[in-house]
Amino acid sequence: MSSNLSPQAPVFTPLTGAIRALAMDAVQQANSGHPGAPMGMAEIAEVLWRRQLRHNPANPHWPDRDRFVLSNGHGSMLIYALLHLTGYDITIDDLKNFRQLHAKTPGHPEFGYTPGVETTTGPLGQGITNAVGFALAEKVLAAEFNKPGHEIVNHHTYVFLGDGCLMEGVSHEACSLAGTLGLGKLIAFWDDNGISIDGHVEGWFTDDTPKRFEAYGWHVIAAVDGHNPEEIEKALLAAKAVTDKPSLICCKTTIGMGAPNKQGSHDCHGAPLGKDEIAAARAHIGWNHAPFEIPDEVYAAWNGKPRGDSFESNWKRRFAAYQAAFPAEAAEFERRVIKNELPANWEATKAAYIASCREKAENIASRKASQNAIAALVPAVPEIFGGSADLAGSNLTFVKGSKGVTRTEGGNYCYYGVREFGMTAIANGIALHGGLVPYTATFLVFSDYARNAIRMAALMKQRQIMVYTHDSIGLGEDGPTHQPVEHIPSLRIIPNLDVWRPADATETAIAWTAAVDRQNGPSLLALSRQNLPTVTQNVADADIAKGGYVLSECAGEAQITFIATGSEIKLALDAQAALAGEGIATRVVSMPCTNVFDRQSAEYKASVLGGCKKRIAIEAAHPDFWRKYVGLHGAVIGIDRFGESAPAGQLFEMFGFTVANVVKTAKALLS
Repeated sequence: MSSNLSPQAPVFTPLTGAIRALAMDAVQQANSGHPGAPMGMAEIAEVLWRRQLRHNPANPHWPDRDRFVLSNGHGSMLIYALLHLTGYDITIDDLKNFRQLHAKTPGHPEFGYTPGVETTTGPLGQGITNAVGFALAEKVLAAEFNKPGHEIVNHHTYVFLGDGCLMEGVSHEACSLAGTLGLGKLIAFWDDNGISIDGHVEGWFTDDTPKRFEAYGWHVIAAVDGHNPEEIEKALLAAKAVTDKPSLICCKTTIGMGAPNKQGSHDCHGAPLGKDEIAAARAHIGWNHAPFEIPDEVYAAWNGKPRGDSFESNWKRRFAAYQAAFPAEAAEFERRVIKNELPANWEATKAAYIASCREKAENIASRKASQNAIAALVPAVPEIFGGSADLAGSNLTFVKGSKGVTRTEGGNYCYYGVREFGMTAIANGIALHGGLVPYTATFLVFSDYARNAIRMAALMKQRQIMVYTHDSIGLGEDGPTHQPVEHIPSLRIIPNLDVWRPADATETAIAWTAAVDRQNGPSLLALSRQNLPTVTQNVADADIAKGGYVLSECAGEAQITFIATGSEIKLALDAQAALAGEGIATRVVSMPCTNVFDRQSAEYKASVLGGCKKRIAIEAAHPDFWRKYVGLHGAVIGIDRFGESAPAGQLFEMFGFTVANVVKTAKALLS
């Protein structure tokens, strides 16, 4: 619900005029974009970025900088204008190139494209949720590394968000948890302008937002005039003074402020103002300069490099003192946070763990094999930071070395509660912050709740490890609401997401270590509830790590190649043996990660799939994905309908996952 406060027209200054002019001009030149939010938040931006934000445009990556997230990412020209004006490597030509191909200034802020952009925003609600992850990472790292008299981790996370972010359900998930954990370094500015694309929001958004956030346990500063710099700064200082709660500063603003005929309406939300309105706005705000022209004195007033250099230099002095007093801790901080390197003994650690899995050859569920991997890796890789969406006992993600984060203490595990979407987007923020490698967990079927955050992890190339258990009808009696069918195939087609479905403990260990090794994208482990036999006794680790390999070759020329994953590998091996007894030669390929396999050389893939054109894929999931491997001459044994509630053995038999049906399918293919 929008505040009843009526904001006063601001005193237009050259500092805020530069923001408004750049937003108007860039959107107009692109003939696309959202000028309303940048114009409406100009005073808030000036107060934060010129007066309070601890950042260094000359080094956007120094570890103890404040983080800034534009959750209302459609207003991207606001952050681009701020980055340009304060001295980041964003030129005026970059602003002129707004929303053009391969520009540093894409339509929505994108991590990795633009110096100073901390996360990709645009899908509303996820920016504030990433910010909760940033603040959580700061809390955890501060608890781990800070010592009395030596605070090397001490920064804030600031967020701009709008009505749309607050309407998205993920904001509830994240902000509720932030209040519970007392993330006092998180400060959000709500751009309360009462407008969305469809018009005035009172027809569809009447929440009492201040009371909502008070109920979460936030410190709320209501009814701030978002065009009054003195009120804004007073509120910001009050927010910073509260260290045991996150703060929400409710800023009443007028969207498009400065555009005399369109401000306050949805006409300036998501479309260029037009040449006539821009001319009127220039006169109205006293900006007498040509498009994309910024006077030198305005640049000088905005220049953030001198303050930034002072901030970073001060931190370097503090870190040097920390190094002298705590050399081991400083070296660990440097490895994890500054260099983003795994421990020096990582290769030996993972080789030893995989070897131990081979030696034990346990016939266990892959979810249990995953728990064993976590238990082995957490002490060796202390940056691993876990969590589950209220399913730790089922996902098996909590181990002896796990310690849950609380309001007053750090740890290496977060109890996310039933918040799959929030959990995944928070973990993206943790990964983006640096210093931690997050893993998250839920049932595979509930990846639907988390899906857009999974996609964002892949888009941003962030290392998040998703531990998704109960991977098929093999979970049994919980029935079709909990039995994934379409999930694994649909997740495999998300670009840059590696989906692993391991067949035994060794494949699970290699999937885990590959996920930890991978620094340019997320990995998802689809794991069984039921026990799986050991099948990889005679396979090299390097072959498994390629995502697909020949598990069982045949003598002579193969008539059929079986391709399987996970729990269906044993079925393929049993069918191979049965057919061999009838004189039919077959090969079995295990393909725990099709995404990794597809990145191998053409020669390797051909050697694995073999020259035999008659192939049968076997997986307890929707069959269509496998057509690209089996081709027109092949077959797929899968599931193209929802499951049933019954014991797992009965379900596998009902859906045709039996040796008899595989043999029958093979003979039909040969005939």
